[in-house]
Amino acid sequence: MTGSHPRPAHSVPVDDRSPESRPLHALVLDTDGVLLDSAGLHAAAWKTALDSCLEAVAGTEQPPFDADAEYRRFVDGRPRYDGAAAFLAARGLGLPAGTPHDPPGCATIWAVAARKEQAFTELLRTKGVAAFDDARPALADLCTAGVSCAAVSASRHARALIRAAGLAGFLAVIVDGEDAARLGLAGKPDPALFLRATALLGSRLQETAVAEDALAGVEAARRGGFGLVVGVDRTPLRRTAAPLRRQGADLVVPDLTTLVRSVWGERG
Repeated sequence: MTGSHPRPAHSVPVDDRSPESRPLHALVLDTDGVLLDSAGLHAAAWKTALDSCLEAVAGTEQPPFDADAEYRRFVDGRPRYDGAAAFLAARGLGLPAGTPHDPPGCATIWAVAARKEQAFTELLRTKGVAAFDDARPALADLCTAGVSCAAVSASRHARALIRAAGLAGFLAVIVDGEDAARLGLAGKPDPALFLRATALLGSRLQETAVAEDALAGVEAARRGGFGLVVGVDRTPLRRTAAPLRRQGADLVVPDLTTLVRSVWGERG
């Protein structure tokens, strides 16, 4: 991680990780918050699950789950179990692990994770999710520029949601939570998901960029040794730009259109 030397937001670095000095032929994109406008649904589902758990386990001794700061710090981009475990540990609540077959509830970490999944599925049914407006044109530009693209997500819903949003045709590879479970891939901040996608693309790490909105995802990309690590900060006031740089992003952009123009220029 190189967060001790942050670079200016929306600027391309000039060291040996710069696209000017190292051609980038592939891009691996996170799904929730980068391609799909689904991070808000995930945050709301986590709040439903964790607030009910806090009330059941600690009563009024614990403040509610912060769906902004705590979401980004503890659960954003991580597999459900890892996110629940990280948050509960931070709050000093030592629930037993349980098993992946535990029903939704508050008795175990797996039960809390299952409650989050239940809440998210209900939100998908009632609210749905769409791609960001810039996702399709940016992916189309990347295809035109000859840049191979992959999408990754810890969510088991990602593949179906990407298809429903009409983005699958622009992506050579999709690696989601189903793949992670089947192959035993560790979740972020481990780079396993990104490495799997890059291997399927047939791209070299040094010639592959990663676009992430989550701190855990930026850390994973940095650990993986990718040619360029891009933070995507879609917040209205760019609240996450500085944390993304501290976590190791070489470049921070507000959207995918800016990413394409900054890295691939007129080719995109």
